[in-house]
Amino acid sequence: MAVPTSEEMYAALEERHGKELQKRLSEARVAVCGLGGLGSNIAVCLARAGVGHLHLIDFDLVDISNLNRQQYAANQLRLPKTQALSDNLRAIAPYCHITTDTVMLTADNATVLLQDDQIICEAFDKAENKAVLVNCVLENMPEKPLVAASGMAGIGSANSIRTRRIMKNFYLCGDGESDIADGLGLVSARVMVCAAHQANMVIRLIAGEREP
Repeated sequence: MAVPTSEEMYAALEERHGKELQKRLSEARVAVCGLGGLGSNIAVCLARAGVGHLHLIDFDLVDISNLNRQQYAANQLRLPKTQALSDNLRAIAPYCHITTDTVMLTADNATVLLQDDQIICEAFDKAENKAVLVNCVLENMPEKPLVAASGMAGIGSANSIRTRRIMKNFYLCGDGESDIADGLGLVSARVMVCAAHQANMVIRLIAGEREP
């Protein structure tokens, strides 16, 4: 079956979202930093919503341990996550403009890597990587909205995961408590709930909305 044209896909999104919101979504530039359980799901949500420009950043390869919660297929093992996720997103949203950086984001390169992005999603697994990005954005790019996550491990109630505004342009999604060191680890459904919170917050920001 033929792939719909860009005009057909845009018209379908516009019918769903309305002209004004879809125009904003199509023009938006969002960085997803970390392409694991959070980031790969965030990117899929944003691509499906018609976000026009996605910047994917991760240095890692797809591993068999990722398949329980991340948006990769079994035949993509050992591919760079940036490449594998780009392929998957283009199948979903062929007219989304995707740029990739297959590097480790550090305090030294973050400002340059993120200079062209309007909204930044923190989606790292490790606390130290989260801290590097959050500190860098808050110190060097405070005008850019940052949507981060903390606490989505285990199979606790999904209702405990929420979105909070911590500072003017800093939003935090998760339960704020659960950690993989506490027992069960990361399970697909609860990780996806947190990722959906992050993606929804990004869409709200693009629409001009804010959390109280």
